[in-house]
Amino acid sequence: MLGFWRRRRKFVQAPPRTCLYAVGDVHGRADLLDDLLGRIQDHAARYAGFRKMLITLGDYVDRGPDSRGVVDRLLAPPAGFEAVHLMGNHEDMMLRFLSQPADGGVWFQNGGGETMASYGVPLDEGWSLDQARTVRDRLAAALPAAHLAFLRGLDTSHVEGDYLFVHAGVRPGVPLQRQDPDDMMWIRDEFLRSSRDHGKVVVHGHSVAFAPEEFPSADRPSRIGIDTGAYATGRLTCLALVGAMRSWISTEPDPRFA
Repeated sequence: MLGFWRRRRKFVQAPPRTCLYAVGDVHGRADLLDDLLGRIQDHAARYAGFRKMLITLGDYVDRGPDSRGVVDRLLAPPAGFEAVHLMGNHEDMMLRFLSQPADGGVWFQNGGGETMASYGVPLDEGWSLDQARTVRDRLAAALPAAHLAFLRGLDTSHVEGDYLFVHAGVRPGVPLQRQDPDDMMWIRDEFLRSSRDHGKVVVHGHSVAFAPEEFPSADRPSRIGIDTGAYATGRLTCLALVGAMRSWISTEPDPRFA
């Protein structure tokens, strides 16, 4: 069995001559994103001539103070990098509010007010259903066209080599090509408890842990979770993948991964 997993570990890798950088949930912390992007560029400089790709896993908005700043930075990826940006459940909630303002209550309970404030639309009197349409109209007027296009253009999954990147996870037992986009943005317990082979190693955010999680183990992960609660902990985490190598880049490094 050990020999089998050694062969499998060697097989699980990024595409040839490619550096992949997967970034966990930012949640309005533009300051941490700036810090992390600088660290990513320093790491990528070691690999002259390699393709470099930045993959962000969603939840750019809410909770932290500068959602607008986060989107601005993602609209201008580092020079020489390709970029893929995935949709998180918080972007999903924001877009639902913009199209159906009566649905805004759930969003505002989960950090939507901080996002509104970052666009210059504070909720001075809190949220109420009666003012939902007025609040939505104020946000729509303040939201730059490029930001709305960014939100509407987010993907729900991306594949590179032997890795699948999503925000929340996948439904165990369902073929990857038949996964429900809502599951990829919202699923939690069924995915987190599963150790089955999903066909790819799933790299995800959405579910906060103090340090990155490789489950069931670092030698044979079926999933790798990289949401380290940046808005509250100050630790924004990136998983760097080069060939069969995995390494961690963080704004507040965990000594276990130094």
